[in-house]
Amino acid sequence: MTNILISGASVAGTATAYWLRRHGFTVTVVERAPEIRKGGYKVDIRGAALTVIERMGLLEAVRAHSTEMTIATNYDARGRVMATMDADLFGGRLEDDAEIMRGDLTELLYELTREEVEYVFGDSITAIGEDGTVTFERSAPRRFDYVVGADGVHSNVRGLAFGEEKRFARDLGYQIAIATVPNHLGLDREEAVHLAPGRTANVYSTKQDGDAKALFMWSGEQDVHEAFAGVGWEVPKLLEAVRQSDDFYRDTLTQIHMDSWSKGRVVLVGDAGYCASPASGQGTSLALVGAYVLAGELAGGSLEGYEREMRHFVEENQKLGPTNIKGIVLASAGMIWFQLKMIKLLPRLPWKDAMIDRIAGGIGRAANAISLKKYVE
Repeated sequence: MTNILISGASVAGTATAYWLRRHGFTVTVVERAPEIRKGGYKVDIRGAALTVIERMGLLEAVRAHSTEMTIATNYDARGRVMATMDADLFGGRLEDDAEIMRGDLTELLYELTREEVEYVFGDSITAIGEDGTVTFERSAPRRFDYVVGADGVHSNVRGLAFGEEKRFARDLGYQIAIATVPNHLGLDREEAVHLAPGRTANVYSTKQDGDAKALFMWSGEQDVHEAFAGVGWEVPKLLEAVRQSDDFYRDTLTQIHMDSWSKGRVVLVGDAGYCASPASGQGTSLALVGAYVLAGELAGGSLEGYEREMRHFVEENQKLGPTNIKGIVLASAGMIWFQLKMIKLLPRLPWKDAMIDRIAGGIGRAANAISLKKYVE
């Protein structure tokens, strides 16, 4: 039984742990945090990733944890309603696509694996030897046959095995910030959005969530408070609430592009190897599909097979990021006016289906741009 170490108890890490165990591997997961990370923002599961979830026996549980978002409303600087949109269409979801809080999904995957997988929390890898010997910040050195980097866009494993992040990172020119804030608008499975040139503010509250999430995206290098200074609507209140939040997260919108996701005994999965950025809406789906394919191909003795099976799927989904962000953060007042006008007119447009396909069709096609093998029964 091959002994495998996974760095990161993320969606990618816990899903990879599950599939490796299904193939009979001995699996250890090391996670820097003291426990499974809860909370986070809402994420989508589409296309091939839904098939993976179904094969894990988790589809019913994922549906039960649905955010149940209903509507997205655009407001102007004075708080007037400018346009409304079905929440699924707003999120680019079609047919059976699922939306779930990231923390809920990670917890489902952890519960599925905790009895058969060794989890080591509060520790991190410091070095990986050519013979598979791994040293840690706290634990004693151990030897593994393979090390899987499932530790996100700023992957520690990737840095140790492949080199500096700047060699693989492509900055899209935008930033994202998100934090839990009081639900002072009384939102119930709703998204409230305000658009300003180069800046988008979105606050939402999901099913059974007493709080809300404030999400900001903007172009440029300023911090969130500088970028949104002077913006109207509820933005000043949201920025003040962000200052008090204990889970504030900020990062650049960055993609990871690599010629190979494996080197010797080390292999990358999810954002660590092929981050498509949150703007793609496909990060979670890439992680779930990548976990399934990696484990299946590794069981067949072929890391080359993993790269071959995943490459087209990754490329198609990475294309979404640079395109989508331009429709999320609009560059000018004229573009904002036009987009809101189209949303208002959409139900009455004779080419409505074509417009809907333009919004969601590309994501749907990318989400299904792989034919999954049946590795295990």
